[in-house]
Amino acid sequence: MTTQTATQRRARNRADHRERLANCPTQRVIAVLADKWVALVFKELADGPRRSAELARAIAGASQKMLTQTLRGLERDGLVARTVEPAVPVRVGYRLTELGRSLLPVLAGITGWADRHAADIDLSRRRYDAGLSAPTPAT
Repeated sequence: MTTQTATQRRARNRADHRERLANCPTQRVIAVLADKWVALVFKELADGPRRSAELARAIAGASQKMLTQTLRGLERDGLVARTVEPAVPVRVGYRLTELGRSLLPVLAGITGWADRHAADIDLSRRRYDAGLSAPTPAT
């Protein structure tokens, strides 16, 4: 058995931790949902299919490149389906798949929690930044 330095052990521990995270289903899903534009895409597609141009107008803060990357990632994950209508110009549309629609209650729960507790978090941040101990937020 070879001896490892502390630096080598820390590097091995970091690599092991990254591997565990990569194999953890919860972490993988949270990584998808944590993307800046995913929640907005889901919000726009919750009521039904939308054309690419409609999504771009509705999510005006996202560049075309970021919106395209987000939609491709969601399509790759099976959460969004892309359709192409042969026309001049070509019409591209997106809709939530059944798997994607199954995430809507989860996102609604997160939205509800955020609506109830955002002010608590803001207060805690202000108190922390002012050097005061943060109060326990109301439930």
